[in-house]
Amino acid sequence: MFAVRERFKLDGRFLEQFKDRQPEWGPLGYITYKRTYARAIQDDASNRTEEFWETLRRVVEGCYTIQWNHCLSLKLPWKPEKAQRSAQEMFRLMWHFKFLPPGRGLWMMGTDYIYIRGSAALNNCAFVSTEEIDTDFAEPFCFLMDLSMLGTGVAFDTKGAGRVTIRAPQKGEYTHVVEDSKEGWTDLVRTVLNAYVGRGTRPVHIDYSKIRPLGSPIKTFGGIAPGPGPLKECVANIDKILSPRDGHPLSSTDITDLMNVIGKCVVSGGVRRTAELALGDPNDEDYLQLKDPKRCKEQLMEWRWASNNSVIAIEGMDYMRAGTQTASNGEPGYFWLENARAYGRVKDGPTYIDAKVAGTNPCAEQSLESYEICNLVETFPARHESLEEYLRTLKFAYLYAKTVTLIPTHNERTNAIMLRNRRIGLSQSGIVESFARHGRREHFRWCDEGYKYVGKLDRIYSQWLCVPESIKRTSIKPSGTVSLLPGVTPGIHYPHSQHYWRTIRLDKTSALIEPIRQAGYRLEESVYGDNTLIAYFPVKEKYFLRSKKDVSVWEQVENVAQMQYYWADNQVSATITFRSEEAKEIPFILELYETRLKSISFLPLLDHNYPQAPYQEITPEAYESAIARLQPLNFHAMNTDEAQDLYCDGDKCERPITVPLPEQQEVPFEESPEEAVTPDANEVSAPV
Repeated sequence: MFAVRERFKLDGRFLEQFKDRQPEWGPLGYITYKRTYARAIQDDASNRTEEFWETLRRVVEGCYTIQWNHCLSLKLPWKPEKAQRSAQEMFRLMWHFKFLPPGRGLWMMGTDYIYIRGSAALNNCAFVSTEEIDTDFAEPFCFLMDLSMLGTGVAFDTKGAGRVTIRAPQKGEYTHVVEDSKEGWTDLVRTVLNAYVGRGTRPVHIDYSKIRPLGSPIKTFGGIAPGPGPLKECVANIDKILSPRDGHPLSSTDITDLMNVIGKCVVSGGVRRTAELALGDPNDEDYLQLKDPKRCKEQLMEWRWASNNSVIAIEGMDYMRAGTQTASNGEPGYFWLENARAYGRVKDGPTYIDAKVAGTNPCAEQSLESYEICNLVETFPARHESLEEYLRTLKFAYLYAKTVTLIPTHNERTNAIMLRNRRIGLSQSGIVESFARHGRREHFRWCDEGYKYVGKLDRIYSQWLCVPESIKRTSIKPSGTVSLLPGVTPGIHYPHSQHYWRTIRLDKTSALIEPIRQAGYRLEESVYGDNTLIAYFPVKEKYFLRSKKDVSVWEQVENVAQMQYYWADNQVSATITFRSEEAKEIPFILELYETRLKSISFLPLLDHNYPQAPYQEITPEAYESAIARLQPLNFHAMNTDEAQDLYCDGDKCERPITVPLPEQQEVPFEESPEEAVTPDANEVSAPV
């Protein structure tokens, strides 16, 4: 897939200074890292997982290995000394939490899986349209299944409604043997789906015997095998959806349900979480009522929890019907397709550079063509002292994201788009903390100057790498897990309060339990009797002005519009929380902001005063008392595969299997000679 002739290595003397140290973790940073991103050390007698310096070594060496071999394949110049200096700087910036790759990158970058199987596992999210479903009925569903099994979130539209007619499958006198691979699972789903539109026959027998049993380790990607059960259930659910539809045209409900049962299969199949976003017609009444518990309680509990549902909004539309429903339960969300096609940053006016955009990803921060995937990277402006320091970080964050585009995926159709667009998403987290530390207007100045600087970098590096400039480069992702490592607020969202308990749920058999107990953290039995323990982590927001309950819905939306104006040429992903008395204003907000936004979603701000809620406000005294009892966490000898980080790692777009309803969640920049690793205008030959 990607020929690796040389492997880049960081200097051992440089790494020595990090081996016995820990970075400045946020309150949940170390446990989140060990639970989610630390890979098992192969051939280690202690059976331990990585420490952070080892993860960064793998990530940085993987990044520069890709660049080096790209240059070798095209016979481009490569300067080892310059590359070493650059790689060490990238390592330092990650270590000090100036920026981080997405969770996908922390987990997969630098593994042989990427070189052998392609870059899909490094990419966060994707979109597929059903508009051409009459030419290949099963393909959109199989695309979603294939990428979901790699942990990549996938959004889809319902434009294929009415384009094909469902027919009772014809039986074929043969046995379909399911291979023990994601390709084998996808092939079975393809066969079953195509039989419902007369493109092939339905096998009389399906042989699942080759699928490894429940509990077996998955060595290539990581995780535990689920056995054949989830796939059998998926086939049964497809039949449950399509059998009654014999002779009827495919509906938006059918499309959404089929995507959802595949998502459920992937969750049950060991990936643990899935991310789907449905994009429907705002005038499709059946679509708008898909999650109405009064009409569809059975389907909602069975599989319709698997996607967030949004509508493709049209400028000038009547928002009262959809907006009133959003005010009631938080859905639908809104995506303005024409704005995504016409605009990069709103500040720069309509250019239609991205006119082929067909949709967005599950968290709605990336404009995407059908079958396109995207990769993201996250910066933390509140952890910077000056604009000059932040620009330095943007250089290396950009370089990471651009490098990911150098490796093709396993999907030819996706490659044809990805390699042309080279779309990336430089994101920010801790934005409201940056407002507090630097000032709102100063933050927007950083965004404006930073955006222009990233464009300058892209022109230089794209020339050096001999690849197209990226069609779009910046976005705001919702974040979540990655933002926990440095302990900043996720994306553009406000904190729960200044002092609070952050709870996490752990299986009683988890290897994390004993180190947490020994460090003095509070542990409780789950009140739901589900064989889990609840761990309580005391949190204090460093740069705090107001909590989310103190900020109006209008101010939150204005923040999104400003970031769409100054920073994001893709999109800003934001879940706007609103109080009950603000609900009636949502249709008018949508009407007023429709020309300044590309995507938005809403969620009622509920008083989570139930036992063991994920966020619980506490007093400063309770916080100080809690931290006084704590000792450093020691996970050094622990080996755990608790959870892999998926898609954009934002709670906004993840759906636990047991939860059926949505949950809240150009300034000159001069470098010193020893740091001058960017090629100048006349030298596009250096690795960085």
